[in-house]
Amino acid sequence: GYLVQNGPLPFASDYQKEKSGTSLHWLGMTFRMLPGDFEMKSRYGLGVDWAIPYEDMNDDYEQAEFELGVAGEVEDQTFHGIRFREGYVYPMHSIPMSYQDRWIGEHLGDDTVRLGDDEFDLEVRALQVARNSIPNPAYDGGKGYRPVGAVGAPGIGERCEGNASCIPICPVQAKWNAGKTWASIPGGHVEVRTQTLVTKVLLSGDRKQVVGLQVQPYGPTETPAAGAPQVVTAQVYVVATHAIEAAKLLLASDAANSSDQLGRNLMDHPYLLTWGLAPENIGAFRGPSLTSTFPAFLDGGFRSERAAWRVDVDNWGWSFAAFSPGSDIETKVRGKNLYGKRLRDELADELPRQMRFGFLVEQLPEPSNRVTIDQRYLGPMGVPRPVISYDVGAYSRKGMVAAREFTRQVYERLNVSERTAYSASDPGYMQFEHEALSFHGAGHVVGTHRLGESAETSVTDTYLRSWDHENLFVVGCGSMPTIGTSNPSLTMAALVYRSTRGILSNLGKL
Repeated sequence: GYLVQNGPLPFASDYQKEKSGTSLHWLGMTFRMLPGDFEMKSRYGLGVDWAIPYEDMNDDYEQAEFELGVAGEVEDQTFHGIRFREGYVYPMHSIPMSYQDRWIGEHLGDDTVRLGDDEFDLEVRALQVARNSIPNPAYDGGKGYRPVGAVGAPGIGERCEGNASCIPICPVQAKWNAGKTWASIPGGHVEVRTQTLVTKVLLSGDRKQVVGLQVQPYGPTETPAAGAPQVVTAQVYVVATHAIEAAKLLLASDAANSSDQLGRNLMDHPYLLTWGLAPENIGAFRGPSLTSTFPAFLDGGFRSERAAWRVDVDNWGWSFAAFSPGSDIETKVRGKNLYGKRLRDELADELPRQMRFGFLVEQLPEPSNRVTIDQRYLGPMGVPRPVISYDVGAYSRKGMVAAREFTRQVYERLNVSERTAYSASDPGYMQFEHEALSFHGAGHVVGTHRLGESAETSVTDTYLRSWDHENLFVVGCGSMPTIGTSNPSLTMAALVYRSTRGILSNLGKL
């Protein structure tokens, strides 16, 4: 009820406003983007190219992988042109692939699938995650890496315990969250003002400088507290308030928008689910939610025609897709009148056989997918709510159709009985070509204040400084010109390190 949805389709991702934000709820997926993601226009004639050369991101990716504590093996991500510094290793070894991952890999072997005119291999590889694993003694020139445990209890959470509860929250904090970084900041260096909302960015008369932030304290019911708004001043200002909120604040301030790109090019990964029942126990509902993927589908010449996607080989059965196991119990009790031993036997047989694929489908930057504001829609603080215009274009829909065909071919090879079912009442339901499709939001909110090489086509320069205001930096996933198929968290963290150099330079500290 917070986002104002203009349609034609709902923007299906949301976020939460609190210290450490949605990092408390994330799955911990930390992949580097592909060179092709940075060169969409020059390689495939679609979208835009990044103004940052791919090679320039390497050092920042390494810093981000240290801060987030990434577990992985370099050899598992050496595909589609990804390049690492010679001798580099991740801070920790990979989280082991699940029994289901290994079962799928063994049964598919050297098999392939054909999508259109292209043939793809079905190799299964482990994923990189910000989740504590076995430290790699070769990290940092042989110094190794020390995992960061739970905030306030550093001896807890130094290893992933396979609790099958990465989302909504890791019970031992083996997964990185922003609270860990907050806890590492020396006392006295940062003042946190809770229950205080920035309502406007204040500009100088010539509009070249930010001169202050107007802030309004609020009470427990999110209504303005007594007293006039306050003004906070500084030398350099950083707006790092999420792709949607940053755009909303700057639009409300009539700031940083000489390019008319502010709020535009809103992207997410439309998330398509398919599911089926395996012929034998594959160990569903055990361990971390996600430990592997099929990398072949992330990039290729097909991207000039349809979207790429990443396949999530999910370990938690039909939980997200069909609300299992609760829905299974209800169906068997209410629909089949099962109870006692017969109920337990059927659940014990079927639940461990549930297989689910999730497809994070690439979306192109489209100016019409955007965040705007409208004074008719205000929140309880009297501040505009974000007005969202959103659609999933033909490029992404073609990718979804290919994902459905992938599912059919792979399930047939694995002898999995497909149970995928979409309802016309689903908010993300649509039809395209011969397929019924339904998508969810992935929570990967990208675009709206993209970086670029000129003030005419972008909101910030490559160090995330506003083209319009010399002492304003706009930092976050909104900076990303394209989304590719990787979860954006690692790239966002890498861009933070890059922007920090810009901030220090602005302050004369670099």
